[in-house]
Amino acid sequence: MAHYDAILLSSFGGPEGQDDVIPFLRNVTAGRGIPDERLEEVAHHYRHFGGVSPINEQNRQLKAALEAELAKRGIDLPVYWGNRNWAPYFGDVVREAEQNGHTELLGLVTSAYTSYSGVGQYREDFEKATAGTSVAIDRVREYFDHPGFVTPFVEGVTDASASLRAEGVAPERTHILYVTHSIPNTAAQASGPEFGEGGAYVAQHLAVASVINETAAPASPWSLVYQSRSGDPRTPWLEPDINDVIADLAAGGLTDAVVIVPFGFVSDHMEVMWDLDNEAVETAGEHGIKVRRVPTPGVHPAYVSGLVDLVLERVNDVPADERPHLTALGPWPDHARVRAGEVVASAEADAR
Repeated sequence: MAHYDAILLSSFGGPEGQDDVIPFLRNVTAGRGIPDERLEEVAHHYRHFGGVSPINEQNRQLKAALEAELAKRGIDLPVYWGNRNWAPYFGDVVREAEQNGHTELLGLVTSAYTSYSGVGQYREDFEKATAGTSVAIDRVREYFDHPGFVTPFVEGVTDASASLRAEGVAPERTHILYVTHSIPNTAAQASGPEFGEGGAYVAQHLAVASVINETAAPASPWSLVYQSRSGDPRTPWLEPDINDVIADLAAGGLTDAVVIVPFGFVSDHMEVMWDLDNEAVETAGEHGIKVRRVPTPGVHPAYVSGLVDLVLERVNDVPADERPHLTALGPWPDHARVRAGEVVASAEADAR
């Protein structure tokens, strides 16, 4: 059995007021030399909601739900919460944990898939946060196909499809759009070139979308689509964009309704609220297409319970062949430990 004395809920972070928006965006884009004038073009998404991103409150709720589930199971592990881009920052939280005598942390990262931003960048964050401390951080594996993560989406697609059938929309005229964050093509390929075009990032999403659709809407066609493309327009990013697909479906007379499934995300944060609930829903309305948007896991009981199961996997050193997974790609391997600013070698580590 592995020894851990605390859990580190690890997330992206977000502004909590109008004065926070530009400083937060500077953190997100640090090192890219983007002037504030360009950042303000993105800032209006946050300013539309009073400068407050919902992600921090969602993480407070998730932290409380994890604490309740741990207590229910009699697991004595305190939960710390730290962010990459806004308070509470990882460095501050790691020092707080050390002061409290907690030096063996297990990271629960709010990213289910393999990519630089979901894996490599968090590892770099942990390296910086643990530098000069006695703290070590492990992290749970990517859980893209863990039942706890997938179940809320299955339920959501099932409910959305039933709602549309009740309004007279046939399943074959309902197109299911599985949407995730677009990333540069080179970054996708680097996530695991052995998985073919798009690397592990695309392969994981395709595998999970197939499982959800086969279970929840087998008679409906589906597509993997992307959102939130940013950066230099000369750099190729994963396509197609969800808005382009909705327009193409309408132009071809191929659908009467779409179900938007934000299965690349664990909570209804700003990019879900703006890019999907605002822009994508508006695009569907412009083309006379009915739309349903499936909730993200948030604090769904299956998701919270699944995260605690992932903790226990590491605590009990559960063998790979006994770890739950719903696709042929899983279970994804464990990662190298980060200690005192360095990665500690591990035979199970996925270096991406």
